[in-house]
Amino acid sequence: MPEILQYGFMQRAFAAGIAIGIIAPVIGVFLVLRRLSLIADSLAHVALAGVAVGLLAGTYPLAGALVLTLLGAIGIERLRVSGRLFGEAALAIFLSGGLAVAVVVIGLAGGFTVDLFSYLFGAITAVRPGDLWLIIGLGCVVVATVAALYKELFAITFDEESARVQGIPVDTLNLVLTGLVAVTVVVAMRVVGALLTGALLVIPAATAMRLSKSFRGTVAIALACSLTAVVAGITSSFYLNIAAGGAIVLCAILLFSGTVLVRSRS
Repeated sequence: MPEILQYGFMQRAFAAGIAIGIIAPVIGVFLVLRRLSLIADSLAHVALAGVAVGLLAGTYPLAGALVLTLLGAIGIERLRVSGRLFGEAALAIFLSGGLAVAVVVIGLAGGFTVDLFSYLFGAITAVRPGDLWLIIGLGCVVVATVAALYKELFAITFDEESARVQGIPVDTLNLVLTGLVAVTVVVAMRVVGALLTGALLVIPAATAMRLSKSFRGTVAIALACSLTAVVAGITSSFYLNIAAGGAIVLCAILLFSGTVLVRSRS
């Protein structure tokens, strides 16, 4: 067995990373195609506020993050559906609002703590067995929901008006998709941190879109890019003693940069 896998915390790190590496691009492809990439960052800031509230209240931080992020997802969709605000404006409000709540609650709690920093920047090597089971459980829910609603989500992604004409419940599906993003953001926080969660959803999907012209091909390549970035990032963090979250995102960016260079030369 390789040295890196001889430690229990690294085994949990790889298990959690691979789970997120599967979940994130599955949702990310829909976001990128719908030009809603900013929604991940917006909900990540709301999740950070939930973590801060959970730490202040002395409860499990991810539970507080999940509740508040799901409420934020509902709020974003309500604003978008009402037509009173464009999608980007609704996202900006929740992004800044979530960060503002987090700052206020952090101040009430007496400032930044080690636990809060781990959710802000990620601490994959500190993933506990309970965290791992939560990540895997919620990840299964996300993947199963996407699989069950694949045709409907595909329809509203490429032609929302045509989907309405066909009788597909577009508004409900939009709410479900936003809720899935919220769940993905919460579970990914433990791996890459709130500040980098959006990158893990968006960059592999953006990379795949430069390499494939079909939707299924894009999803498959995004999964491959995401898993490659996660494994390479965690391995690099172990041997180079650097932050795992940053290493994972940098590996994803390197893959994207590689596709840019290849396409520019062809």
